[in-house]
Parts: sequence; structure tokens; C-alpha cells
Amino acid sequence: MGLCSPASAAAGTVYIGDVGTVSAARADCGPGSLPETGLQGDVPAEDRNSGRSTQGYRCNLTRLGGFQDKGAGIVSASYDHCSYTGTLFPGSVLNEPQGVQVLDVSDPNNPVLSTTLREPAMLGGTWETLKVNTERKLLAATAVPLVFGAGYFSVYDISDCAHPRLLNTRAGTDLTTPLPFLTHEGGFSPDGNTYWASGIGPGVLSAIDISDPTNPHVIWNSLQGLSEHGFGISPDGNTMYLSVTSGINILDISAIQRRDPYPVVPQYGTYLWQDGQFNQHSVPVTYGGKPFIFSPDEAGSGGVKVFDVSNPADAKLVNRIKLEINIPANINANLRSSGGGGVFSYDSHYCSADRPADPTALACSWFSSGIRVFDVRDPANIREIAYYNPPAQKNRALELTNSPHALSSFLGVPFLEFAPIARAIADGKIDPAVALGPRAGNIIGDLSSDWCSSPPAFHGNQVWATCSDNGFMALQLDNNVYRAPANQHTVVGS
Repeated sequence: MGLCSPASAAAGTVYIGDVGTVSAARADCGPGSLPETGLQGDVPAEDRNSGRSTQGYRCNLTRLGGFQDKGAGIVSASYDHCSYTGTLFPGSVLNEPQGVQVLDVSDPNNPVLSTTLREPAMLGGTWETLKVNTERKLLAATAVPLVFGAGYFSVYDISDCAHPRLLNTRAGTDLTTPLPFLTHEGGFSPDGNTYWASGIGPGVLSAIDISDPTNPHVIWNSLQGLSEHGFGISPDGNTMYLSVTSGINILDISAIQRRDPYPVVPQYGTYLWQDGQFNQHSVPVTYGGKPFIFSPDEAGSGGVKVFDVSNPADAKLVNRIKLEINIPANINANLRSSGGGGVFSYDSHYCSADRPADPTALACSWFSSGIRVFDVRDPANIREIAYYNPPAQKNRALELTNSPHALSSFLGVPFLEFAPIARAIADGKIDPAVALGPRAGNIIGDLSSDWCSSPPAFHGNQVWATCSDNGFMALQLDNNVYRAPANQHTVVGS
């Protein structure tokens, strides 16, 4: 897809003013599929109302087994033969058992609960902070009760992945010894010696030294923006792609990676756009040795942006990954079906590549559209190869007390699509006769689709995924669309 070079809005700031109008090519669904009945990524109003959406939709990706229980928080993680289910407060302290669930997935057809983690960070709600570092075999998270958190952080040895061992028994875990940081999102540097916490308001970014995980301590705090979200970090640990409200800041964090006594963090550049809001995180990869990032937006139908970041001071947008339901020409269909689905409409959230160098596939979680898998061997020519949109858990909100979708289902209006809606109104492209369809009056959510928001993980030809209402699922990719490369290694970016 050819894109115009963005114009610079100010020194060090690049503004990308166009809106993507092309969707990724559809997957060719093979035998055993139960394909979508409408636009790519859509759960049509008729399917929601008739109950068809409770069967789900699948294409070249089938469910082997799962563990639903009370649903799953916003971000979960996996390592080796285990998966760790994120928590959402207050369900994290009301459910039984309490805390982060450790699932043994030795048999993907029958995942079983091994144990639960009940430290303050786990009970406080892990939001978008529950992450794994494979280099050092560590699991960590911060406490985020509702959107914002502070102070509590726990790190575990997961050498025996089914039985994590708490490493920091004092600072960050003991209620009397919190650490000085704010948090909404978090993740590791690639070498596992630093855990980064970012807060969306105010936008404080913190570096927590965990080179000795029994004694975590904050070594740097900085206000990098009014609001910050997730991030990705280059393999050498020197560059951070920090998500901001509608864009990314690219930072030189090498001084912290080196542990300079008085670290300075210069900014390479800021890239802002109107096509999508609340940029979520970035997945650093390389093609032919040249660095790229995949960067999804969690609102505004922005999809996943693909940047060439070989020169971080002059990054180039080379592609966008959108579904048909995300393109401006289909805004009326988007509104018609999403009423009653919740505050999110159809938006990407977290993605994972199947290897850091020359990735062959990208798996993304998508609100209401499920797990989407793309062929990304050529970053300029990306197509979808598989999807699994799990069965809607319609009208089960009271049972799913660990699900952010269920918790927020008191409101069914997709107000986080405000930007594309406003743009369509200004352009005269809203047709009330279409947009105000049979679900226009659904101001209360009915869980007629699921929210998938956690980073999927590649395990050979399986994709392990966790969605809000359905919980953990082990999914099988058809061999005719994907063959796991010998050096497969899931890359999330943080």
C-alpha cells in the first residue's frame, strides 16, 4: 500500500493526517470453518439479536480447549506450557479462588488450574501490566485497581512455570513498603533487568531495576507526556517506542540500559495521527536486518500501523492493517452492529509476531472481532490468513466478574468511536437509515460479542489467546495456512 510521506508539524513532531481506507485481504477459509456472515471483523446486528453470535466465527483456526471460569482481565501472559490470567479489580478479590490464575496447558485440550497468585499486585488488578520475560524466566505485574495504580509490584521466578515463586517479599509486595511509581501499563526490557511502568494520567514513566529481583527499586521517573500507554523496546534495550494518546514518542533509553548514574533520555521524534486513538503498544521486529514496528490503536478504527524505524528521527509509515469493519466506507455498518457491545466498537489492542527477525505471522487481539492472524512476510503486502471470534457469552455479565467487558456492560454505547463518527458526520457520510439499525436503542450491553484484548502467543501451530468473557483458549492453526518456523519465538515488545 502506497502512502504519502507525512508533513512535519513542528520540530521533532511528525503529523500523519490521512486516514486508511483499505482493509487487509480476507482469509480464504478452508474446511471446518464457520465464517463471518458479514463484513470482515463484523458481528452483524442480526447475528447478535438472533443468537447466531453465540456460536462464534472461525476461519482456519479452531479451539482445542480452554479455561473460562470468571473470565479474564485485560492482559494475560504465557510462558512454556503455562498461561497466566490477568485480574480485574474488584473481581480479583471477590472471586474464589482470588488472584492471578496459573494454568497448566501441558494438554491444550484440557488446561487445568495449577495455583493462584495473591500478592497485592495480583489482587489489585493487573490491567495491562502482567508480562513475562523469557530471557530470565520472570513474571511480573503492578497493581492497577481501576485504570490507575501506584506502588505495588511483584516479580516471580517461573522456571517451574506452573508454580511461580515470589522473589520480592518486601519492597513492592509488602503493603507497608510500596515503590514510588504510577502505573497503568508495564513491561520488561528484553534482557529482563528493567521493568518499566507507565501511567496514563499524569504520564509518568518509571524504570524499576530488577537486576536483583529480590530487591526491586525505582531508578528513574520522568513525565514524558500528558498521557502514556504501552510501549515496545528494541532488542538491544536502547530504544523505546512509547505510546501516547494518538501516536508514539521514540525515546533513547540507552543511558538507563547502561545504568548511567544520572541518566538522560533524549527524544528522537514524535509521530502523531488522526487515524486511531489511544495507541496501545509496539512490537519491534526486523526485516532483512532493518528495524520495523507494528503499532495497534485501541480506539477510533485505526487498526495496526507498520513503521520502518531504521531512522527513528525519520520513521516511515509503510502500511496499515485494518479489517473491513474499520474502514471509513463502512462506518454505518460499524455503528449499526456495535450498539450494545460496550464502549469499544471494533478495534485492535495487542499484537504478537511469531519471531523477531523476518516474522512470518502477526496475531492480534481485536475488540469484538476476536483473534486475527495475518501473513506479514512482506510488510508492504499483508493479508489475513485466519481468525477465531469466540462464542458470545450473551447476558452472562453477572457470572463473569473478572471480565472487563462484563464489568463495563452497564454501558452499551460505543463512545470510543467518537473520532471516526465525528469525521463521518463532518463529511456527510453518516446515513441514519443504516447506522440507526435494530440495536440503536441498546444503551445497556448484552455481551453479544466478546472483547479480545490480550496478546496472543504462538506455540508451534497453536495460538494461545485470552479473551474477556471466554477466558483462556488454546487454538489450532490449519497447516495449509501456517507452518511454524524453526526459530519461532513470540515477540510482544515489552
